[in-house]
Amino acid sequence: MTDAYYLVSDLHIGGDEQLRHVDFREELIDFLRELEHSDEEAELLINGDAFGLWEFTEVEGPEKFDALVADYPDLFAQLRATGERVSITLIPGNHDYELAAYEEYVDRLAEYNVTLDQSVSLTREVGDAVVHVEHGMQEDPNNRIPDFGNPYANPPGYFVNRQITSRAGRLSGRGKYNWLRDIQAVTPMTQIPDWLMSNYFYREMSAWLRFAVVPFLLLFNAGVLSVGIFALDVTGIWSLPMRVVEDVLGLFGPVGRLADFLLAANLVIVGLLLVVSVPLYVFFRDVRKTLRRFGLVREGPGEDPVEKYLDRAREVFRADPAVAVYVYGHTHRPSTTEVNDRLVVNTGTWLKRLHRAEPVVGVLPPVYYSSFRLNYFRLTAADGGGVRVEYEVIDKPDPNDETLLERLVTRQPTQPPAIPERTVVDPPREREGSAVTVDDE
Repeated sequence: MTDAYYLVSDLHIGGDEQLRHVDFREELIDFLRELEHSDEEAELLINGDAFGLWEFTEVEGPEKFDALVADYPDLFAQLRATGERVSITLIPGNHDYELAAYEEYVDRLAEYNVTLDQSVSLTREVGDAVVHVEHGMQEDPNNRIPDFGNPYANPPGYFVNRQITSRAGRLSGRGKYNWLRDIQAVTPMTQIPDWLMSNYFYREMSAWLRFAVVPFLLLFNAGVLSVGIFALDVTGIWSLPMRVVEDVLGLFGPVGRLADFLLAANLVIVGLLLVVSVPLYVFFRDVRKTLRRFGLVREGPGEDPVEKYLDRAREVFRADPAVAVYVYGHTHRPSTTEVNDRLVVNTGTWLKRLHRAEPVVGVLPPVYYSSFRLNYFRLTAADGGGVRVEYEVIDKPDPNDETLLERLVTRQPTQPPAIPERTVVDPPREREGSAVTVDDE
């Protein structure tokens, strides 16, 4: 009888060239080694995207598995050793959807004591309740598999990864900071254009050009204000603000004259931008309309992207009253959410996590701070037949790879909400009112 279930997802191991690099390789092997030497009857459930099969473009079909074994012999050796002690089961996600399309993968993974369940979801009994586990890509219109099991039923996300993500892996080594390989950490993918612009500006742009442009961009807001003051003065509506600015700058001598020059230059730049803003607006409006038609951008800020996964959990709960916990991944955002007196768990990712921060002044590109949260969930039977959900984080220092300029122009983003260390969900027969208990010991 299984005592505990461990859940992880979205490891995204493998891909072309630089995508082969795994930041958490040692930590993952150590985690598997700990399971190997544990004294409990356990099962490790990997709920999708264990591998980045979409990101392989130089080999096809099950040959990708050979490439994985060749690139990560120590990891597969540890999977084999751990699988002799505890059960290891994985289901396909979207990035390793091919696992569901070729029977050969079942046998190949079995050689390393890994059971491949080629279905969209699986369930496990814990105590007197049921835990429902799936990856979550079926709720994402860009990555939903239209005919699950058909090797040719690929969603739009497949082609994006083949043409963009894989190419980023091949080109990343040519950059100054080898940053393109982190493209898999950019979620949602509509953030990719902003992320590319950010890294070009702060990392790839010629240093002399960047520091020549930065003062003007930092003073852009002041430039817009100076345009307004200049317009008021020229039109004779109100000359006092212009006189005040001139008097204040005059107090600082050469520094004031330099500031006056920069403001004048910004005035010219703002004027030019105003001239070209109308055709640019028309162009970008049409581009956004086209992207919206293809489903690559949302209509607006309306619906919370998490809500569709919670709706899916509600469907599962209605279909089977015995289900106490619904588990998914895919979005790379670990969380626990109480829904209808039950619990929804997102298993997150072991990839880098990127946090967008807007500059505090000017019109500089956003900055993407990176961090790690190598996490897993442990599910066991609670007293009374319920489900105990424990959240664990494996320590790994954040990369701290932001440039000095990035740190100077932004504030470090706030940390996401903490996830309770322990949550208990009552069994179905006792579910009256709130049936979820949180314990943060």
